[in-house]
Amino acid sequence: MAYSEMANENGSSNSKPTRDTKGKIITCKAAVAYGPGEPFVVEEILVHPPQKFEVRVKILYTSICHTDLSAWRGENESQRAYPRILGHEASGIVESVGEGVSEVEEGDTVVPIFNGECGECCYCKSEKSNKCERYGVNPMKKVMEGDGRSRFSTVDGKPIFHFLNTSTFSEYTVVDSACVVSFRHSDHTLTTKNLTLLSCGVSTGVGAAWNIANVHSGSSVAVFGLGAVGLAVAEGARARGASRIIGVDINPDKFIKAKAMGVTDFINPKDEEKPLYERIRKMTDGGVDYSFECTGNVDVLRDAFLSAHAGWGLTVILGIHASPSLLPIHPMELFHGRSIIGSVFGGFKGKSQLPNFATQCGNGVVKLDNFITHELPIEEIDKAFDLLITGKSLRCLLHF
Repeated sequence: MAYSEMANENGSSNSKPTRDTKGKIITCKAAVAYGPGEPFVVEEILVHPPQKFEVRVKILYTSICHTDLSAWRGENESQRAYPRILGHEASGIVESVGEGVSEVEEGDTVVPIFNGECGECCYCKSEKSNKCERYGVNPMKKVMEGDGRSRFSTVDGKPIFHFLNTSTFSEYTVVDSACVVSFRHSDHTLTTKNLTLLSCGVSTGVGAAWNIANVHSGSSVAVFGLGAVGLAVAEGARARGASRIIGVDINPDKFIKAKAMGVTDFINPKDEEKPLYERIRKMTDGGVDYSFECTGNVDVLRDAFLSAHAGWGLTVILGIHASPSLLPIHPMELFHGRSIIGSVFGGFKGKSQLPNFATQCGNGVVKLDNFITHELPIEEIDKAFDLLITGKSLRCLLHF
């Protein structure tokens, strides 16, 4: 362990290194994926020092979302790369920084972000996008940007690939400085555990409601898929004053949790043979103002699209769709007035906007506590994946 203390309850840290690790290779624990669907191997690995414009982070908490599940299963063959350290939702403390890094310092409480923000490219400078030309989300990328090499290796020196700019299933990870957010200057009151949620799931869902759809007070909303991201959409819509939030899921056990997050109506598609979109149109006098597809299923996407009001309804895609899926929409259907758009990381620019979002969450605008349903040691990562697969958890926090 490089730090004598964990971060305190408000997410800040006064920890000091108990041994000098700066500039040295660290031996630590990680959960390594060696093949599609194979059990994770929790083993000691080597984490090399950060290079220019890189940051090495001690991970305090990491969790699992469906993107990790898809990558672990190898559902998209073109994205397969093994051995690999998955994980992209986490919180931690900066252990050391490489040359040229000034925006984060050793000891800072941070979250890694899979969709980076360099602040200099045309995308980062545009108010119309939260993408980054160099450090944007890229599931094909498996090495560091600077030199095209990995910062992870087995104890006998064999490289281990990176994942989504983050690789958080490791006690220590190395990320590009564009892919880490410091909360040193944020006045938030969140615990470090809750900060973990801002690294992906909650930001992705709430941001889709706020930044992409711009849900308005008194509007009607349908959320397809009541996992953590879908419930974050509902929470964001509730915070914006939506008057009706319809939750759709085939798992009735999720409805109790969803009610606490603002969902007002529930539909289990298996309850009736009548097309789902017809049922929602009937409930809402022609369709909802906003629909959100959070499943990665093209049939569900079509229901979400047709559930939106024909005159002005907007459908937002959040689900990860495996290739070679195509939009299940005829071009002429767009002429009715419905529109459709994709959302990455909820439209948030991570480095410049997450600190303020953390403050809003700390002030109770968005309620985070209900999202964390389980906590397990990293050695039980396979159990954590089973909880997600069976729909028994929203976010299971893993610790080292």
